[in-house]
Amino acid sequence: MSTASSESHTAQSDEPKRRAGSIAGPVLSLINEFSKLPTVGPKTAARLVFYLLNRPRAEAQALADAIVAIKDRVRICSRCFSITEEDPCPFCTDPRRDSQVICVVAEAKDIFALERTSAYSGRYHVLGGLISPMDGVGPAQLHVKELVERIGAEQPHEIILATNPNAEGEATAIYLARLLAPLGVSVTRLAYGLPIGGDLDYADEVTLTKALEGRRAL
Repeated sequence: MSTASSESHTAQSDEPKRRAGSIAGPVLSLINEFSKLPTVGPKTAARLVFYLLNRPRAEAQALADAIVAIKDRVRICSRCFSITEEDPCPFCTDPRRDSQVICVVAEAKDIFALERTSAYSGRYHVLGGLISPMDGVGPAQLHVKELVERIGAEQPHEIILATNPNAEGEATAIYLARLLAPLGVSVTRLAYGLPIGGDLDYADEVTLTKALEGRRAL
């Protein structure tokens, strides 16, 4: 490569750096931090940052305080492994919740999805993940032992397995069903199939199969 070509290439490669350097440092820093969040790319991160720039300082401060608070005040419940400010958590101590039913979920975020329905009033148990040999995650890495101990101590009459309907979720549900069967507790699985408002011709074969298997009397 000639000296002229080399200098031209160097100038082109330095152009993005010069352009970035013309943007305020705090703006670039926050864009970079937002870009680390799941599903947030650089463009979305930039939109969020410039939105915050146009908002009152009090709103930005409230956001910053809320982010710091979840790291300072939120902990894991020692009984069900949900997230909480108090230990044990309100799900475990609320006398209005049915202590005879425990819903097993993979992550704490799944609890809030179920709570939005207002259709469940029992207790929860968070596994902390799903069985995934490819990722080196087995029962020993999950809160399975603690679930067995809870069943022995609390004597619930039903365990609802609410893991996702994917390979890892199915493997985890099958493992738990076999493990818990000898304990004399009823083990059920969340039904899944056709969504409300969906059309048969848009459903895939697996969804239709599960819908047929989960059919019930009217």
